[in-house]
Amino acid sequence: MSYQHQYVDGTRIHFPLGKVVCVGRNYAEHAKELGNPIPTEPLLFIKPGSCVVPLEGGFKIPTERGSVHYEAEIAVLLGKPLSAHPTKEEVLDAISGYAPALDLTLRDVQTKLREQGFPWESAKCFDGACVLPPFVVASSFEDVTDIGIRLTINGEVRQDGNSAMMLNAIVPIIQHMASHFSLHPGDVILTGTPAGVGPFNVGDELVLELPGVSRFESRVL
Repeated sequence: MSYQHQYVDGTRIHFPLGKVVCVGRNYAEHAKELGNPIPTEPLLFIKPGSCVVPLEGGFKIPTERGSVHYEAEIAVLLGKPLSAHPTKEEVLDAISGYAPALDLTLRDVQTKLREQGFPWESAKCFDGACVLPPFVVASSFEDVTDIGIRLTINGEVRQDGNSAMMLNAIVPIIQHMASHFSLHPGDVILTGTPAGVGPFNVGDELVLELPGVSRFESRVL
């Protein structure tokens, strides 16, 4: 898709956006708050690039389809292809940037589909289901095992996590993904959400940030 932002790390521009590869239940406390078992290996699912919308200027949620939950996540942008079994060095070299992202979930729809044993793409892949601000360059972080993620809604901190809390760290997650399917420049990795998820309401004012590195204000339209 044609996305409204260019993501630049000084050498590579990724345009258009590729697929969005997500890992579920990657923070133990988040799994517990939803009553889900902790997986023994990364739980993967994919959102199409068409579901991505920009954070700037506000974004809409499909309130007519029930409760829309926010999930703040560290997003990773790839600038080089990865496949088979990449080394740690190859993964780090392929990462172009990081951003705080919102993975939106139609929670009522997801619950109903799960109860029936059906796939739940319609709860995760709707238009606007992934909200992204611009990325900062990968060199902004010396240690990828120490990246914060924070979401504040109407002046109240709702989610406050760190990549150090992940059950599966960023590099091993991407290695695991690449061992199952090829990753391409422009693909985005969503690395899971910490505890504190809940419903958005129209009119909510929010701050989404990688604390100390990038901070963005927006609102739910």
